[in-house]
Amino acid sequence: MILPMRRGNDMRYTLLVCLMMLVTAVEADTRVNVVGLFSGKALLVINGGTPKTLVAGQTSREGVKLISADSTQAVLEIEGKRRQLGMGQGGSVGGGAAPSNDSGMTLYANSSGHFLGDGQINGKPVHFLVDTGATLVSMSSVQARQLGIDYIAGKEGLTSTAGGLVKTWLVTLNSVKLGGMTLNQVDCAVLDGDSPPVVLMGMSVLNRLDMKREGIAMTLTKKY
Repeated sequence: MILPMRRGNDMRYTLLVCLMMLVTAVEADTRVNVVGLFSGKALLVINGGTPKTLVAGQTSREGVKLISADSTQAVLEIEGKRRQLGMGQGGSVGGGAAPSNDSGMTLYANSSGHFLGDGQINGKPVHFLVDTGATLVSMSSVQARQLGIDYIAGKEGLTSTAGGLVKTWLVTLNSVKLGGMTLNQVDCAVLDGDSPPVVLMGMSVLNRLDMKREGIAMTLTKKY
Protein backbone atom coordinates (compact mmCIF):
# COMPACT_ATOMS: atom_id res chain seq x y z
CA MET A 1 0.00 0.00 0.00
CA ILE A 2 2.94 2.32 0.49
CA LEU A 3 4.07 2.30 -3.16
CA PRO A 4 0.70 3.48 -4.60
CA MET A 5 0.62 6.30 -2.06
CA ARG A 6 4.07 7.44 -3.15
CA ARG A 7 3.01 7.31 -6.76
CA GLY A 8 -0.04 9.41 -5.95
CA ASN A 9 2.08 11.94 -4.10
CA ASP A 10 4.53 12.05 -7.00
CA MET A 11 1.70 12.64 -9.45
CA ARG A 12 0.24 15.41 -7.30
CA TYR A 13 3.67 17.02 -6.95
CA THR A 14 4.25 16.85 -10.71
CA LEU A 15 0.82 18.37 -11.36
CA LEU A 16 1.53 21.17 -8.89
CA VAL A 17 4.85 21.96 -10.60
CA CYS A 18 3.15 22.03 -14.01
CA LEU A 19 0.47 24.39 -12.74
CA MET A 20 3.10 26.69 -11.25
CA MET A 21 4.97 26.73 -14.57
CA LEU A 22 1.73 27.55 -16.40
CA VAL A 23 0.93 30.44 -14.05
CA THR A 24 4.47 31.78 -14.47
CA ALA A 25 4.14 31.63 -18.25
CA VAL A 26 0.87 33.55 -18.16
CA GLU A 27 2.25 36.17 -15.82
CA ALA A 28 5.31 36.61 -18.05
CA ASP A 29 3.08 37.55 -20.98
CA THR A 30 1.88 40.92 -19.67
CA ARG A 31 1.15 43.08 -22.72
CA VAL A 32 0.64 46.82 -22.67
CA ASN A 33 -0.56 49.32 -25.27
CA VAL A 34 -0.36 53.10 -24.84
CA VAL A 35 -3.56 54.73 -26.11
CA GLY A 36 -3.31 58.12 -24.38
CA LEU A 37 -0.50 60.33 -23.08
CA PHE A 38 -0.66 63.31 -20.75
CA SER A 39 1.65 65.10 -18.34
CA GLY A 40 2.16 62.62 -15.50
CA LYS A 41 -0.58 60.28 -16.75
CA ALA A 42 -1.03 57.55 -19.35
CA LEU A 43 -4.06 55.69 -20.68
CA LEU A 44 -3.13 52.02 -21.05
CA VAL A 45 -4.70 48.85 -22.38
CA ILE A 46 -3.26 45.90 -20.45
CA ASN A 47 -3.68 42.36 -21.79
CA GLY A 48 -6.47 43.55 -24.09
CA GLY A 49 -8.64 44.76 -21.23
CA THR A 50 -10.57 47.99 -20.70
CA PRO A 51 -8.43 51.15 -21.05
CA LYS A 52 -7.33 52.48 -17.66
CA THR A 53 -5.53 55.64 -16.58
CA LEU A 54 -2.42 55.43 -14.41
CA VAL A 55 -0.73 58.40 -12.78
CA ALA A 56 3.04 58.48 -12.30
CA GLY A 57 4.04 56.15 -9.49
CA GLN A 58 0.81 54.11 -9.67
CA THR A 59 0.81 50.35 -10.27
CA SER A 60 -2.07 48.50 -11.92
CA ARG A 61 -3.48 45.28 -10.50
CA GLU A 62 -1.64 43.46 -13.32
CA GLY A 63 1.65 44.75 -11.91
CA VAL A 64 2.33 47.43 -14.54
CA LYS A 65 3.81 50.59 -12.98
CA LEU A 66 3.88 53.99 -14.64
CA ILE A 67 7.22 55.61 -13.85
CA SER A 68 6.64 58.83 -15.78
CA ALA A 69 4.73 60.20 -18.76
CA ASP A 70 4.51 63.25 -20.97
CA SER A 71 2.90 64.05 -24.32
CA THR A 72 5.43 61.96 -26.26
CA GLN A 73 6.07 58.78 -24.27
CA ALA A 74 5.42 56.74 -21.15
CA VAL A 75 8.09 55.03 -19.09
CA LEU A 76 6.67 51.80 -17.70
CA GLU A 77 7.88 49.05 -15.43
CA ILE A 78 6.51 45.70 -16.56
CA GLU A 79 7.40 42.78 -14.30
CA GLY A 80 10.47 44.62 -13.04
CA LYS A 81 11.73 45.69 -16.47
CA ARG A 82 11.47 49.21 -17.88
CA ARG A 83 10.02 50.00 -21.28
CA GLN A 84 9.60 53.33 -23.07
CA LEU A 85 6.52 53.45 -25.29
CA GLY A 86 5.11 56.21 -27.44
CA MET A 87 1.53 56.90 -28.44
CA GLY A 88 -0.09 53.90 -30.11
CA GLN A 89 2.85 51.64 -29.34
CA GLY A 90 2.63 48.33 -27.52
CA GLY A 91 5.12 46.17 -25.70
CA SER A 92 5.74 43.29 -23.34
CA VAL A 93 8.59 42.12 -21.12
CA GLY A 94 10.02 40.21 -24.05
CA GLY A 95 10.09 43.36 -26.17
CA GLY A 96 7.26 42.32 -28.45
CA ALA A 97 4.96 44.59 -30.36
CA ALA A 98 1.27 44.93 -29.91
CA PRO A 99 -0.60 41.86 -28.68
CA SER A 100 -0.49 39.36 -31.48
CA ASN A 101 -0.40 35.73 -32.48
CA ASP A 102 -0.24 33.71 -35.70
CA SER A 103 -3.78 34.69 -36.66
CA GLY A 104 -4.08 38.33 -35.66
CA MET A 105 -2.79 41.61 -34.29
CA THR A 106 -4.64 44.18 -32.21
CA LEU A 107 -3.98 47.92 -32.51
CA TYR A 108 -5.43 50.78 -30.46
CA ALA A 109 -6.40 54.22 -31.72
CA ASN A 110 -4.44 57.20 -30.45
CA SER A 111 -6.06 60.48 -29.39
CA SER A 112 -6.39 61.48 -33.06
CA GLY A 113 -8.14 58.24 -33.95
CA HIS A 114 -5.18 56.83 -35.88
CA PHE A 115 -4.05 53.22 -35.59
CA LEU A 116 -0.29 52.88 -35.30
CA GLY A 117 1.85 49.85 -34.60
CA ASP A 118 5.21 48.21 -34.98
CA GLY A 119 6.09 45.59 -37.57
CA GLN A 120 8.85 44.50 -39.92
CA ILE A 121 9.59 45.00 -43.59
CA ASN A 122 12.12 42.61 -45.11
CA GLY A 123 13.05 41.60 -41.57
CA LYS A 124 13.77 45.14 -40.34
CA PRO A 125 11.65 47.00 -37.74
CA VAL A 126 9.28 49.78 -38.82
CA HIS A 127 6.64 51.96 -37.18
CA PHE A 128 3.51 52.09 -39.32
CA LEU A 129 0.16 53.83 -39.64
CA VAL A 130 -2.91 51.98 -40.92
CA ASP A 131 -4.11 53.98 -43.94
CA THR A 132 -7.12 52.69 -45.86
CA GLY A 133 -6.80 55.66 -48.21
CA ALA A 134 -3.41 54.51 -49.51
CA THR A 135 -3.58 52.10 -52.44
CA LEU A 136 -0.19 50.61 -51.60
CA VAL A 137 2.19 50.40 -48.69
CA SER A 138 3.91 53.78 -48.91
CA MET A 139 7.16 55.10 -47.49
CA SER A 140 9.67 57.88 -48.04
CA SER A 141 12.92 57.32 -49.92
CA VAL A 142 14.71 58.13 -46.65
CA GLN A 143 12.90 55.25 -44.93
CA ALA A 144 13.54 52.95 -47.92
CA ARG A 145 17.29 53.56 -47.73
CA GLN A 146 17.24 52.81 -43.99
CA LEU A 147 15.52 49.52 -44.76
CA GLY A 148 18.04 48.67 -47.49
CA ILE A 149 15.43 48.73 -50.27
CA ASP A 150 16.88 49.26 -53.77
CA TYR A 151 13.98 51.45 -54.85
CA ILE A 152 15.90 53.09 -57.72
CA ALA A 153 15.62 49.77 -59.53
CA GLY A 154 11.82 50.01 -59.28
CA LYS A 155 9.36 51.38 -61.82
CA GLU A 156 9.57 55.17 -61.81
CA GLY A 157 6.51 57.40 -61.94
CA LEU A 158 4.78 60.42 -60.40
CA THR A 159 2.30 60.60 -57.51
CA SER A 160 0.00 63.50 -56.67
CA THR A 161 0.33 64.62 -53.04
CA ALA A 162 -0.86 67.62 -51.03
CA GLY A 163 2.46 69.26 -51.88
CA GLY A 164 2.19 68.57 -55.59
CA LEU A 165 3.64 65.88 -57.86
CA VAL A 166 6.35 63.72 -56.31
CA LYS A 167 8.65 61.23 -58.01
CA THR A 168 7.72 57.70 -57.01
CA TRP A 169 9.18 54.24 -57.47
CA LEU A 170 7.06 51.08 -57.41
CA VAL A 171 8.80 48.12 -55.76
CA THR A 172 7.90 44.72 -54.36
CA LEU A 173 8.67 44.02 -50.71
CA ASN A 174 9.85 40.50 -49.94
CA SER A 175 7.92 40.37 -46.67
CA VAL A 176 5.76 42.45 -44.36
CA LYS A 177 5.32 41.18 -40.81
CA LEU A 178 2.59 42.42 -38.48
CA GLY A 179 2.64 40.66 -35.14
CA GLY A 180 2.74 36.95 -35.95
CA MET A 181 1.45 37.41 -39.51
CA THR A 182 3.82 37.46 -42.49
CA LEU A 183 2.76 38.58 -45.96
CA ASN A 184 5.07 37.97 -48.90
CA GLN A 185 5.53 39.85 -52.19
CA VAL A 186 3.78 43.09 -51.24
CA ASP A 187 3.52 46.04 -53.63
CA CYS A 188 4.95 49.29 -52.27
CA ALA A 189 5.34 52.91 -53.37
CA VAL A 190 8.51 54.80 -52.40
CA LEU A 191 8.09 58.60 -52.48
CA ASP A 192 11.08 60.83 -53.09
CA GLY A 193 11.99 62.82 -49.97
CA ASP A 194 11.33 62.42 -46.25
CA SER A 195 7.53 62.17 -46.34
CA PRO A 196 5.52 60.30 -45.10
CA PRO A 197 7.25 60.30 -41.69
CA VAL A 198 6.03 56.75 -40.92
CA VAL A 199 5.26 53.81 -43.20
CA LEU A 200 1.66 53.91 -44.43
CA MET A 201 0.18 50.43 -44.31
CA GLY A 202 -2.04 50.72 -47.37
CA MET A 203 -4.45 48.43 -49.16
CA SER A 204 -1.78 46.21 -50.77
CA VAL A 205 -1.52 44.77 -47.24
CA LEU A 206 -4.98 45.52 -45.84
CA ASN A 207 -6.76 43.79 -48.74
CA ARG A 208 -5.12 40.57 -47.56
CA LEU A 209 -6.37 41.04 -43.99
CA ASP A 210 -9.72 41.13 -42.24
CA MET A 211 -10.17 44.30 -40.18
CA LYS A 212 -12.53 44.31 -37.21
CA ARG A 213 -12.99 47.42 -35.10
CA GLU A 214 -14.53 47.56 -31.64
CA GLY A 215 -14.27 50.97 -29.99
CA ILE A 216 -10.64 52.04 -29.94
CA ALA A 217 -9.41 48.54 -30.79
CA MET A 218 -8.78 47.23 -34.31
CA THR A 219 -7.98 43.58 -34.84
CA LEU A 220 -6.22 42.49 -38.04
CA THR A 221 -6.40 38.85 -39.06
CA LYS A 222 -4.90 37.14 -42.06
CA LYS A 223 -7.21 36.06 -44.90
CA TYR A 224 -4.68 33.95 -46.76
